[in-house]
Amino acid sequence: MQLHELKPTAPRKTAKRIGRGGKRGKTSGKGHKGQAARTGNSTRPEMREIIKKLPKLRGHGKNRARTVNSERVLPVVINVSALETAFEAGAVVSPKSLVTAGVISTTRKQAPKVKILGNGSITKKLTIEDCQLSQSAKEKVEKAGGSVK
Repeated sequence: MQLHELKPTAPRKTAKRIGRGGKRGKTSGKGHKGQAARTGNSTRPEMREIIKKLPKLRGHGKNRARTVNSERVLPVVINVSALETAFEAGAVVSPKSLVTAGVISTTRKQAPKVKILGNGSITKKLTIEDCQLSQSAKEKVEKAGGSVK
């Protein structure tokens, strides 16, 4: 294919010029006076006017800056059943030991905050350090003979 063989896919269409002599005279199909008869007029679609009146952000209270905290670090959630499979009896469970066991992954080369939930069952005696625990998880760990520090 050569440069001179290229053809446009869509035909070129130019806007119909009104009011320049020729077949359409006087008001040139624009009616009499008013906003729509003027040059450069383009009124917004009515639907857009309706949309613009709707409030944008909902569910953030009065002051969004105070109610939404983007810097809050949420803990990584682990169930008691995951501890049962990943650790031997008598092991110490901490965020670092969870990373080395491959249960969780690091965030920014650091062990993340961890919260242990009580889903599942546990039979091994484990010592848990530096982790948040739900009430049911704490009961299950202590029932199995483990401790929480």
